Amino acid sequence: MKNKEHTRQVRDTVVKKFKAGFGYKKISQALNIPRSTVQAIILKWKEYQTTSNLPRTGRPSKLSAHTRRRLIRDAAKRPMITLDELQRSTAEVGDSVHRATISRILHKSGLHGRVARRKPFLKDIHKKCCLKFATSHLGDTPNMWKKVLWSDETKIELFDNNAKRYVWRKRNTAEHTIPTVKHGGGSIMVWACFSSAGTGKMVKIDGKMDGAKYRTILENLMESAKDLRLGRRFVFQQDNDPKHKAKSTMELFKNKHIQVLEWPSQSPDLNPIENLWKELKTAVHKCSPSNLTELELFCKEEWEKMSVSQCAKLIETYPKRLTAVIAAKGGATKY
Repeated sequence: MKNKEHTRQVRDTVVKKFKAGFGYKKISQALNIPRSTVQAIILKWKEYQTTSNLPRTGRPSKLSAHTRRRLIRDAAKRPMITLDELQRSTAEVGDSVHRATISRILHKSGLHGRVARRKPFLKDIHKKCCLKFATSHLGDTPNMWKKVLWSDETKIELFDNNAKRYVWRKRNTAEHTIPTVKHGGGSIMVWACFSSAGTGKMVKIDGKMDGAKYRTILENLMESAKDLRLGRRFVFQQDNDPKHKAKSTMELFKNKHIQVLEWPSQSPDLNPIENLWKELKTAVHKCSPSNLTELELFCKEEWEKMSVSQCAKLIETYPKRLTAVIAAKGGATKY
């Protein structure tokens, strides 16, 4: 429960005893008030030469300093706790306040509500492998990362049902809605690659991907490396999908003298192409494709529009990405 303010008479008595030579401890014992309160009253008197209340901006807070600290601590320790849960916990200790009050307190402390990022579930073995990769490559030169050709596959839906749009409208109205279609209205799978010099080829994957189909897609690899002027000694990055690591696929790399970067499983935070996928999907859905043919066309057009400077920045800052993975001990990062 929040303590009530001491009367002016009590505060005057504290100062009177202090002037008489009493110490904080003796004043506390004599008046039966906390030593910290005695100290606060005297410090205020020394600075302002008064024991009366100073002018305040707005109404005094309904929450005690202790409860405010507890709120901030609970939100920091349990990031997924809701405002309703925090409201109930404050009510249990006698401080009943509105959710908006709790929200303002958290905002002032630097805590804001954000949509949680979705990350793959990481087992301890995955974290150890990611940490090992980041540690072993932290000292690599910038030129090494410029030689890497990054690749990945992703699914792009015709209608992005997860996209958030904010509109201004009056309460209890249904104006300016966004139409949705079950199962996204269809989707396509694409494979693409990029380097610090820009984006490489993008290929639509027809049907189910298997080792043979993946090797057909890899025919675009040398052409992309040539277009991006990576030279013959470039390094190719791919994830550890079984079709990527198939014996026939690895023999293809060996026959073509392509060096493949050793890659840890379940490590999207380490692949900068994930950032480009996010930008691509946003750009494509702004084009509002109406069918899968348009979706493929817009994907390829927007992929080619990705700027060289954007690609270069992702690679230039790659050491920061490695540092973040090390700081997270192989766990998920902001990337």
